[in-house]
Amino acid sequence: MAPSPACRGGLGRGKGRPDSGNRDCHMTDPNRHYDACETRDPEAREQALMAALAAQVAHAKAKAPYFARLFKDVDPQAVTTRAALAKLPVTRKSDLLEIQPKSYPFGGLNATAPGKLARIFMSPGPIYDPEGHGADFWRFARGLFAAGFRAGDIVHNCFSYHLTPAGSMIESGAHALGCAVVPAGVGQTDLQLRAIADIRPQGYGGTPSFLKILVDKARETGTDISSLKKALVTGEAFLPAHRAELKAAGIAARQCYGSADLGLVAYESEAEEGMIVDEGCLVEILRPGTGDPVEADGEVGEVVVTLFEPDYPLVRFATGDLSAVLPGFSPCGRTNVRLKGWMGRADQVTKIRGMFVHPVQVSAAVKKHPAVAKARLVVDRIGDADDMLLEVEVQDAAALSQEALLDDLRATTKLRGRVALLVPGTLPADAKTIEDRRPV
Repeated sequence: MAPSPACRGGLGRGKGRPDSGNRDCHMTDPNRHYDACETRDPEAREQALMAALAAQVAHAKAKAPYFARLFKDVDPQAVTTRAALAKLPVTRKSDLLEIQPKSYPFGGLNATAPGKLARIFMSPGPIYDPEGHGADFWRFARGLFAAGFRAGDIVHNCFSYHLTPAGSMIESGAHALGCAVVPAGVGQTDLQLRAIADIRPQGYGGTPSFLKILVDKARETGTDISSLKKALVTGEAFLPAHRAELKAAGIAARQCYGSADLGLVAYESEAEEGMIVDEGCLVEILRPGTGDPVEADGEVGEVVVTLFEPDYPLVRFATGDLSAVLPGFSPCGRTNVRLKGWMGRADQVTKIRGMFVHPVQVSAAVKKHPAVAKARLVVDRIGDADDMLLEVEVQDAAALSQEALLDDLRATTKLRGRVALLVPGTLPADAKTIEDRRPV
């Protein structure tokens, strides 16, 4: 594929990325926007996306064995409109659990050989995710910039650096901005507070619930973490009351939406009116369970993303998340499409405390305990924290070790939960394996 003109921080990082068509795509207002791509005419953006689409489909078909099979009868040069894109088959994130074992680690969706990548991650499932070489592979710099981060800031990064890519996402984006990073990871609240008090970082990256834990603990212990003024949060719901609490503590927190497969998909700006789609993505909203786009903006459907990434050229990748397009443009001046935010799941795969939990993981834990006749994982919110309650029907409670069951659940999901014993017949016949009762 021929190189495209550079567009800092997203579209022009690699070959074939769509951009503004301007070979000098610099920032028009360095204090408000990451680059001029964010404020370009929407028609120019759409033309750039369509111009790059055929090349990306061709690249996926030529270099990724999975897409070579999937697009066997597709002429990439004909895929130059959204209508043509809508005729291509969808690849669902939930299907990766079956696709990847056929050809580890990526099931042939990768266009770059595993040994030529920078990192290989293992997300819950397990699902394997690649990271290629180059600055800001996950395109998080744009989201961090919109959240107020600037060169010279120190970022306290509370996402995990082990196996899952969230820590790398924040860190690579921060480095692309010219920020230093404290690789704090998760847990160890007392040490985290000591580091913040001593190092005085300006910003935080991580889940909103852990940021609240840090704020509450700092208030309780009298630890000075007043240097924290901004945050980019993701991985779980960010409720208005939670945002208000952080604001009262002097922290302006903005959320973003992404995944271990796609990197950044959309981000919030200072306007706090929806999440703006990243310049490196083409987003469709489809009627759940189909390949058909919804008919109008505002209609809720599944978020499906085509990623302009040479190493992992995902085309029509269905996330399983529900959202809707907001009409109009953001008051912040950015002109890309806005998503209303996370509005639930199109399947039973559920994100809990920043981690995806699949029905097959719950089933795998339960199957180790013959005393369990039926089970359902209920996800709810207690205060500001996600709660997992595994409801199990058992005939003989003495035959079940609740501790062992919870250990197995934690081993498969990487999360702690609770268990409730029920008499047989309590759960409905059509009960879901995972039932999410959290407010949207």
